[in-house]
Amino acid sequence: MRILGTFISLLVIAGCSGGSSSSPVSTPVLSVTPGSLAFTGQSGNANPASRTISVTNAGGGTLLWTASGNTTWLSVTPTSGAAPSTVSVSVDISGLATGTYNGAVTITSTGATGSPKSIPATLTVGSPPAALPQISLSPLVGGFVLPVHVTHAGDGSGRIFVVEQAGRIRILDNGVVLPVPFLDLASLASPRLVSGGEQGLLSVAFPPGFTTKHYFYVNYTRIQDGATVVARYRVSIGDNNVADPASEEIILTVSQPFANHNGGQLAFGPDGYLYIGMGDGGSGGDPQNNGQSPGTLLGKLLRIDVESGVQPYRVPPDNPFLLSAGYLPEIWALGLRNPWRFSFDRGTGDLYIGDVGQGNVEEIDFQPAGEGGQNYGWNIMEGDSCYPPGTVGCNRADLAPPVFVYDHSHGCSVTGGHVYRGSAFPSLQGVYFFGDLCSGRIWGIRKNGAAWDNALLAENTALTITTFGEDESGNVYVVNYANGELLRIVSP
Repeated sequence: MRILGTFISLLVIAGCSGGSSSSPVSTPVLSVTPGSLAFTGQSGNANPASRTISVTNAGGGTLLWTASGNTTWLSVTPTSGAAPSTVSVSVDISGLATGTYNGAVTITSTGATGSPKSIPATLTVGSPPAALPQISLSPLVGGFVLPVHVTHAGDGSGRIFVVEQAGRIRILDNGVVLPVPFLDLASLASPRLVSGGEQGLLSVAFPPGFTTKHYFYVNYTRIQDGATVVARYRVSIGDNNVADPASEEIILTVSQPFANHNGGQLAFGPDGYLYIGMGDGGSGGDPQNNGQSPGTLLGKLLRIDVESGVQPYRVPPDNPFLLSAGYLPEIWALGLRNPWRFSFDRGTGDLYIGDVGQGNVEEIDFQPAGEGGQNYGWNIMEGDSCYPPGTVGCNRADLAPPVFVYDHSHGCSVTGGHVYRGSAFPSLQGVYFFGDLCSGRIWGIRKNGAAWDNALLAENTALTITTFGEDESGNVYVVNYANGELLRIVSP
């Protein structure tokens, strides 16, 4: 018993002695995103938009940091703080010659694991902006009822096809609107589509080789449930100016949780595949997070093969997310709110998208020819700003920024347009025209090296711009939704 008591006493003394039972102090771990920064500007023009770096502590304790830039053209605000927080990085291109400049931002936290962090910053200064040409609008013809899309068939006929929201497609042939609609879904005994607001017959697309195929595709809103329908129709035998409304073959349907943000654009790309613009499903702010969700077709640009003979369609083998777990294979790009009109530059194959903003910023997105897989940011971003407004330090890593934005002091809803590739006005070559639904303003942008020239080219508050269009010769048109007029963009 004495031996046992002595042993217990030793255990008690050992347990009470020293400070070995104290909890260790956790070490802070410095983490920063993104891993690099890129700025693009034009000599003699305004400075590029600032970028943000998020500073966080991936460990324990308190992390205090300081920030600095290593060049005269690079600055940071604030220069110190406590994680989590953000650093705004800006550049000053005044006095810089055309070229590429390399710098870095350094984030330091004394005693933190991973400190310091160096974030490379690249600044590309392009040539001074070139003046864009003046334009005017030449009225061509009126009488259309709520026009929402204008295109051509690529069949050598010179015909222009105008989609009316209520369910008709009209033909303009040699300056004359034909009395009988090309397609009439508005007069069917059993209605197929619902029209009004952002719903209705929204676009038509003609496949390569339409001259011999005699069929085409439309996008409309189904009356029973508001779903998006992509369908194929055939031209009537013996009359190339009239289609058969009974020939419908449904290619794709996509359920819509709300009545707005339907997207609705169809277009064949230079690769012969059909591209479909899908809005985020509607309401406001993307409550279902469809823009960023890989498991839905909403908030995406889709790419499918409807000409291979596989029914109803085939997924192209080079679609960017074909082998990505969790992604629907039809997705070509994501992060879109409501892509109201996109188009391919017939000269380069590049893709331009007008994506309608929530309540503050409208944007034009750009995709180099053949390069899918972009994430255009919604609803992490609205235009070039974090969303919702007031959010600080949203993660912009891997997001494709817009090439042009404007706020709601200049309009309310962007309408994407076309790049001019006609021969009548050489000064307009390469200019992408787009506008605003509410203000009637028309802008032009043109790629200038790594930068973009831009200018407000027309202000006409009498226009309600729902679409631009292109004919076989590369001329660009704009419609007035309010009075049904089709106008041609010309250079005086």
